Amino acid sequence: MIKRQFLKTLIAAAGTAAALSLSHGAAAAEAAPAIRNVVLVHGAYADGSCWTDVIERLQKAGLHVTAVQNPLSSLADDVEATKRILALQDGPTILVGHSWAGTVISEAGTDPKVAGLVYVAARAPDAGEDYGALAARFPTPPASAGLVKANGFAQLSEQAFVRDFAGDVDPVKARALSAVQGRISDTLFASRTTQAAWRSKPTWYAVSTNDRTTSPELERFLAARMKAKTIEVASSHVSMLSHPDEIAGLILEAANNAPAK
Repeated sequence: MIKRQFLKTLIAAAGTAAALSLSHGAAAAEAAPAIRNVVLVHGAYADGSCWTDVIERLQKAGLHVTAVQNPLSSLADDVEATKRILALQDGPTILVGHSWAGTVISEAGTDPKVAGLVYVAARAPDAGEDYGALAARFPTPPASAGLVKANGFAQLSEQAFVRDFAGDVDPVKARALSAVQGRISDTLFASRTTQAAWRSKPTWYAVSTNDRTTSPELERFLAARMKAKTIEVASSHVSMLSHPDEIAGLILEAANNAPAK
């Protein structure tokens, strides 16, 4: 009798475990983003590795993630590098740009595979717009004084990088990031886009409220002009490094809400 009751208990427990497993599987399937591809584009004074912490979080959520390595030699070169990565995606894709890369994704984002755009403390010029003239209407960020030019290229001094670019990143890590920063062509920031993908694609924006590289007021203006779904992060310019949870969360929101067709 005792053995029979014990067997019934085991069967009931197994049934409960199976039901819980099925329920968990269904919930996971339900929670899976509608769009599974994400392409991340880095800005000036950086490379694709700046997205590492965000990539880990997106991969954990089941997304297929690729980071572009921009040459930073011209807008056309950076757009081409981004389009090469977009061509490898197997379906709808969320295209993400940080800083200068906002210009890149504004140009490249009209690609039919791009379902939505996410801007992270990023530029967002209109087609043909003189972005420098627009930015001049807002407070000049301190990092601008730390630009060092040589042989047709420019980079931030280590001091400006640590203090003004990555001010809320551990200084030891920030100095290491400074050592591998991407050098930009002297003419890069004078480039003008021929199209503005944000006019036709759903858009999200992360404002860095403690930004010393791009004016937070300018970021808010750009986000409002695009009618972007906007979050504000108490971060330096590199929120993907200092606040990866918030940035990954915004990208996941885009993946869940941008049209998959």
